[in-house]
Amino acid sequence: MIAIGAGMAMLTAVAAGLGMGLATAKAVEAVARQPEASGKINAILLMGCALAESTAIYAFVVALILAAKA
Repeated sequence: MIAIGAGMAMLTAVAAGLGMGLATAKAVEAVARQPEASGKINAILLMGCALAESTAIYAFVVALILAAKA
């Protein structure tokens, strides 16, 4: 049961990866439309990707804690 919980915690990491991919695609599309705003778009993209990556790291830590209890 603990292994199932750890696997479910890692689903958050999968969702974070999909979210970062979608955000990157939209940022590239936005830069293609307005190249002069690329600096601002890049800054916002990096902030969003950092937040999504921290969520994935938290999920990984939770999965490790659960796996250590097994």
